[in-house]
Amino acid sequence: MKQGIKQQSILLFEKKGFSETSIQDIVEALGVTKGTFYYYFTSKEQLLMDIHLGYIDDLLERQQKIQQSQLSNRKKLEQVVALLITDIANHGPSGKVFFREMRHLCEENAVEVKAKREKFRKNLERIISDGIAEHEFRQGLEPEMIAFAILGVTNWSYQWFNPTGGISADRLAGIYSDLILNGIA
Repeated sequence: MKQGIKQQSILLFEKKGFSETSIQDIVEALGVTKGTFYYYFTSKEQLLMDIHLGYIDDLLERQQKIQQSQLSNRKKLEQVVALLITDIANHGPSGKVFFREMRHLCEENAVEVKAKREKFRKNLERIISDGIAEHEFRQGLEPEMIAFAILGVTNWSYQWFNPTGGISADRLAGIYSDLILNGIA
């Protein structure tokens, strides 16, 4: 039931926004009582935090597997880009809630989520730095700025990318990886 509450809430938050979705909306959509909701969550904000932590913890875990692999840094970078794009395709509503509704977390919770987001970015920077050190990427790059650029390109895709449209998630990930790794020279 807890997972069902989360999934229904994600869909409602995506459609109506966090502020415009009431606990009553959530329980009515599920056909349960408010007591059921409060059995699993103390508040709507705790539910939002649970959604955020589930989303970022899953990304960090999958990113860590990529980092620990024996792949080249170039391939690791391609896989992180693919991870982010396929995640939008597979979990689009969760991504929208994650990026759009973080502003509704209390300061303490926002700090925790931001720290995990920063860890993801720092892990990406490490791949880029290692690639520069191992001469897979050109010298003189600024890993921090490249990581921000990669995250900007990939994370913004949740706003417009339609996985059932003309381009698949794998194809979009390939386009982005080519752009990032080879530029448009």
